[in-house]
Amino acid sequence: MMYVIGATRGELFADVRKIVPNHFLLVPGVGAQGGSLEEVCKYGMNKECGLLVNSSRNIIYASAGTDFAEKAAAEAKKMQGEMEKLLKESGII
Repeated sequence: MMYVIGATRGELFADVRKIVPNHFLLVPGVGAQGGSLEEVCKYGMNKECGLLVNSSRNIIYASAGTDFAEKAAAEAKKMQGEMEKLLKESGII
């Protein structure tokens, strides 16, 4: 089972984890909507990670020009890099 928990108040993930410590959380709202990936990971990550983070607005609105593919790819890679860093810091990878 997976729960959907918005990212805009990352500190509340600690309360969610008390209720569902081992479930996956689908997390929309990181990036353009104001959610912090670092806070979501700090309060919401469990020992296996347990997070599926969605940051689509930063990617789909990366550019309205002919450079969209490059800008969107760069934005996706940036988010992936930030998540990888947080996973390494937590000892998951």
